[in-house]
Amino acid sequence: MQAELIAVGTELLLGHTIDTDSAYASRELAASGIDVLRRFTVGDNPARLEETLRLALSRSDLVVLIGGLGPTKDDLTKEIAARVCGKQLVMHEESRRRIEEHFRGRVCGETQWKQAMLPEGCDVLPNDHGTAPGCVFRAENGCLVALLPGPPSECEPMIRDRLMPYLHRLSGGVIASLMVRTFGIGEGTAAERAEDFLNLANPTVAPYAKDSEMFFRVTAKASSQEEAQKECRAVADRLCERLGSYVYAVNTDGTSQSCLENTVVELLAQRGLTVSAAESCTGGLIAKRLTDVPGASAVLNMSFVTYSNEAKHRLLGVPMEILDRYGAVSEQVARAMAEGVRRFSGSSVGVGVTGIAGPDGGTPEKPVGLVYLAVSDGEHTWVRRMNAPARFQSREKIRFRAASTALDMVRRLLCGLPVEEGAV
Repeated sequence: MQAELIAVGTELLLGHTIDTDSAYASRELAASGIDVLRRFTVGDNPARLEETLRLALSRSDLVVLIGGLGPTKDDLTKEIAARVCGKQLVMHEESRRRIEEHFRGRVCGETQWKQAMLPEGCDVLPNDHGTAPGCVFRAENGCLVALLPGPPSECEPMIRDRLMPYLHRLSGGVIASLMVRTFGIGEGTAAERAEDFLNLANPTVAPYAKDSEMFFRVTAKASSQEEAQKECRAVADRLCERLGSYVYAVNTDGTSQSCLENTVVELLAQRGLTVSAAESCTGGLIAKRLTDVPGASAVLNMSFVTYSNEAKHRLLGVPMEILDRYGAVSEQVARAMAEGVRRFSGSSVGVGVTGIAGPDGGTPEKPVGLVYLAVSDGEHTWVRRMNAPARFQSREKIRFRAASTALDMVRRLLCGLPVEEGAV
């Protein structure tokens, strides 16, 4: 099946809002073996939307329109799509009832009922997170058309929980997927190691990079859920062998088990160990990410944000002679921070991070993007140097990448893996 996506909204076209919906839809469709050939962004202009839709319908099996389903005058996606596809808009009573329930006890303007007007004969995709339902129907030429709400908090769940199961039922068979998650391996190296997997037909393996990580989605189609999951697991296991110690998790593509900090919290809890962090340039981001995970209170002992030299000396016991001789951003200070916070807190593992996140503060010897990271278990201390050139990285990305590297160092320590391995 070949698909095209059309995101609707002038705010997207002008760059005021980033179109995350289309990216999410592309990944979900590709993971199910649907080829996304083109993506368009169209403003709130009826003539241009109609032109784009007619062109997409003429050459694709599936057209997904995102946005423009709301109650305002410029929300015209349904009207245009219905006209182009030869459909009448009719009141869908169940959707009207859901809108009524949503506004119970509040004033509900007459314009809200517009959201319940849907193409006649369509299959409705209920909106569990908002008022505008989605729907799926066929155009006169047989092309499948899906209409989805624009807000990501509504669109993504509808794609995941409504649209994809609908498409799976249409295609016959059952789809299952697993996500192999890696950190510290370069995109090129990962692609080389997984090259032969990327040509598989069933299961399929689809890679993508995000936030200095590489993900590989393994998707299988079979006659039963059990068989699909079995096929996914077999390929995922082989892929993990190929990618080695860079794999930190293999799980379904939900949010509750999907991040590096979840893996670290789980490993600490399994071993009955604790961790404390001393952060400078990351400003508490490591602690924040750990405490985002339910159950972190059992493993995170304490955390310090020690920006000044005085704080590093007074709270962590970093000797002033080391600070004066090597500077705050140095291997020696990172080492002393990790050892100091572990000693002060009594934790099993101490983490120290110091660096220059920019945009100012760099020098030729210590440029913006230079970060030193250390972990200590009381017997050994490991230090890594991270270089993230500012011309390629924002302050936010440098800090996030540093926090991820520190978390991965802890993961490697807990798993008995080489702590200093991996691209930074």
